Amino acid sequence: MKKKIAILGSTGSIGRQALDVIHQHADNYQVVALTTNRNIGLLAQQVEAFRPAYVGIVDAESAEEFKNYGLADLELVSGKDCLVKLATLPEVDLVLVAVVGIAGLEPTIAALEAGKNVALANKESLVAGGHLVMEAARKSGSKIIPVDSEHSAIFQCLAGCDDPARINRVYLTASGGPFRNYTKDELRHVTVEEALNHPNWKMGKKVTIDSATLMNKGLEVIEAHWLFGLSIGQIQVVIHPQSIVHSMVEYIDGSIIAHMGKTDMRLPILYALSWPERIKSSVGSLDLTAMEPLTFEMPDFDRFPCLALAYKALEIGGTMPAVLNAADEVAVEKFLKGEISFIEIPVMIEQAMKSHKAIQNPDLNTILRVNHSVRRQLM
Repeated sequence: MKKKIAILGSTGSIGRQALDVIHQHADNYQVVALTTNRNIGLLAQQVEAFRPAYVGIVDAESAEEFKNYGLADLELVSGKDCLVKLATLPEVDLVLVAVVGIAGLEPTIAALEAGKNVALANKESLVAGGHLVMEAARKSGSKIIPVDSEHSAIFQCLAGCDDPARINRVYLTASGGPFRNYTKDELRHVTVEEALNHPNWKMGKKVTIDSATLMNKGLEVIEAHWLFGLSIGQIQVVIHPQSIVHSMVEYIDGSIIAHMGKTDMRLPILYALSWPERIKSSVGSLDLTAMEPLTFEMPDFDRFPCLALAYKALEIGGTMPAVLNAADEVAVEKFLKGEISFIEIPVMIEQAMKSHKAIQNPDLNTILRVNHSVRRQLM
């Protein structure tokens, strides 16, 4: 029987690659629902290719325009609530949350509460509302299968170990981005084009800039805390320029299990879709004898302060990670528009954090209100 999939954010980078994986394994999966914010041209192509029963378009005007495509035999749901509606469809087995930003938090919680397993590619859900997401999963018994290559690697290295007391630490590997060897002075002059030129991975603009600042790794530290029940001291970031080792788990006996693979997001996507099974991939295997030497080094918190800010936000807790996330979103938007420099990104984030008094154990409405407030203040 085919596994029935809903993809929230099907026109984004992860969504497009997920559909490529599904196309290659059409005997295993059926696409039930697809959503976009406003990229209706690409969505229409995806609908014609995969014939979902449901389509969600967040932007109301785009939804009206989509009707002009004349696509039949589907139900169109529009508005900000469409993500929640399609994430909780009774016939869906697995929800891939691949939307960008805080918009992923509500449908992630809703899907888990509805008893759906969630393939999670939305960092913000765990960064801003990790306690709410994990509580929803605990209560329903639903499973969260991480799609990020690093967390997928840790998930696989744990291999059924659900006791954090057996873990000494996890190593989140980072390529170091395009500016790994830049001096502080050189970082003052980097351009948007240079920041978007990641040496190893093909990703969306937001994630690529976050990778260049190391904020992406900072957000992943917060994700790992929630996903695997780890303390701050159990999560260590290491720079691994080759991006062959996607992460490692060191157990209390000193043994380290590392996950290795090609730098292709279709691998963790396929694993998340097929879990708990494994399916043969078209990506191919590593040629161990042809690889360059694997190296690891400590990150430079001085040149890349976003990573330190993420650790600080996790230490403070409450709504502070939501502030970190919202401020980073605005700062990256401004950098991409040429309104601020690369080195001003962490400055803006730190200022937002300093001006906020964290609220502990926030509910969903409080998190959303804080997110909106930070964005409004910084825009």
